[in-house]
Amino acid sequence: MSPAASLARLLPGRADLATVRRSPGRDLLAGLTVAIVALPLALGFGVASGLGAAAGLATAIVAGAVAAVFGGSDLQVSGPTGAMTVVLVPIAARFGADGVLTVGLLAGLILLGLAVTRAGRVVRYVPAPVVEGFTAGIAAVIFLQQVPAALGVPAPDGEKVAVVAWRAAQEFAHRPHWAALALAGGVAAAMLAGARWRPAVPFSLLAVAAATFVTHLAALDVARIGALPATLPAPSLGFLHPAAIPALLTSAVAVAALAALESLLSATVADGMRSGSRHDPDRELLGQGLANLAAPLFGGVPATAAIARTAVNVRAGASSRLAALSHAAILALIMLAAAPLVGQVPIAALAGVLLATAIRMVEAGALLAIARASRAEALVAALTALATLALDLVAAVICGLLIAAGVAIRKIAQAARLEEVPLEAGDHSAAERALLAEHIVAYRIDGPLFFAAAHRFLLELAEVADVRVVILRLSRITTVDTTGALVLKDIIDRLEHRGITVYASGTRPEHARTLAALGVLDRLEAAGRVFPAVSEAIAAARAHLHSTGTLRPA
Repeated sequence: MSPAASLARLLPGRADLATVRRSPGRDLLAGLTVAIVALPLALGFGVASGLGAAAGLATAIVAGAVAAVFGGSDLQVSGPTGAMTVVLVPIAARFGADGVLTVGLLAGLILLGLAVTRAGRVVRYVPAPVVEGFTAGIAAVIFLQQVPAALGVPAPDGEKVAVVAWRAAQEFAHRPHWAALALAGGVAAAMLAGARWRPAVPFSLLAVAAATFVTHLAALDVARIGALPATLPAPSLGFLHPAAIPALLTSAVAVAALAALESLLSATVADGMRSGSRHDPDRELLGQGLANLAAPLFGGVPATAAIARTAVNVRAGASSRLAALSHAAILALIMLAAAPLVGQVPIAALAGVLLATAIRMVEAGALLAIARASRAEALVAALTALATLALDLVAAVICGLLIAAGVAIRKIAQAARLEEVPLEAGDHSAAERALLAEHIVAYRIDGPLFFAAAHRFLLELAEVADVRVVILRLSRITTVDTTGALVLKDIIDRLEHRGITVYASGTRPEHARTLAALGVLDRLEAAGRVFPAVSEAIAAARAHLHSTGTLRPA
């Protein structure tokens, strides 16, 4: 398939339009809910990236709309994120705002290339314990991020959310601010209870509106979102000279990798939160690529799918991409017309929304099922969650994959067996078979012969004693790597050094190249002791024992 055909396959179609028409009312309400939550996040991430609040809003509006139309998930919400901000800060410090915008364009092109080459399907190989652990870890990060606002204290300095939350709790203990805690707790409780009582009702909107009304009516001293100016200053718009692009390629690759990873995992998490939902990973990469090409043209920073906003979207009842698209449109309207009203919403109320969202993100049933199925996989999920909490997103997923790979290798190595098997000696008499059994032992290797299991076979075969011939049956080896082949060669050398004659049978064609490249069976082949079938090897071993006088003709 040509690149053009591959790209056309990923573009929106009639099925998307049909999905949008299903429940427009619920989608619009979900979009409004997400917009209320996304507004302060967009402003904060824009400032944190170094390009200003206007850049954050431009990203949420432009990237959010483009990714909603072209992305591969009906439930995904995109925009500026905290994980992306961490990557962008050093780029802004070194290259300025123009460097950040240029990196966004380059990352968009890389993501388009990944989409056309269908690289998005790689995420299917991420094990379920890693996804569940990642989700739980992200939920913990979101929860801890809201602690200062929920307690009504300024966010303390610090890079780790757990440390910041602890310092905020200490500050609250010295100077309690019960009004903020009551608002956050009330909004969260209303959302959690309401979701169980009437899932279709947008309790997050009702709770935030009620919290705002109570705050205004009682004139509570609760930290608020600062009112936006009627018109925001135009975001910085400029790009570096093409000659500077090579210096930015490494940063662009990092931004593209983070955008792809966070978006695909977020889409996987969203699928898990909504029964029947299934995203297209390659189309999701296309949507993120186009979003990152469009956002810099409006002064926006690189964007990715936002797990917290996606979770709010799903829990608010979204059923199609209309919700994410309306979220972007509502943000644009708020920016243009309703900035003073936003200033009346207490931060503590928004913190309550995210606290409830974080709690509802954790699928306790899935985690318990993993724990019951395997302690090793439960450990993978737990360590991935801890890594997500302690490290950055990419490092957490890499840690989870490495731990999961180690668990999988251990299981595979345990499944590989070295088994002594009865001799298949044809139509020999019982007395002769007994004599053969006194001098010949046959071992069958079942499963993979690779680095994690090979040395165990070496130790077991090193214990072989009081026999003259060992027959190695290789037909049930499923795979062999270099380490396994070298250990097999070492086994043969050690046995023959002890005066034991070694025969081999059943070498599979797909393993012949590896074994031949390392000369594993060269000496046996030269001596005529490699056979297709074990019966031939036993017959040859019997003839050898007769020729040496070990066995005498009846």
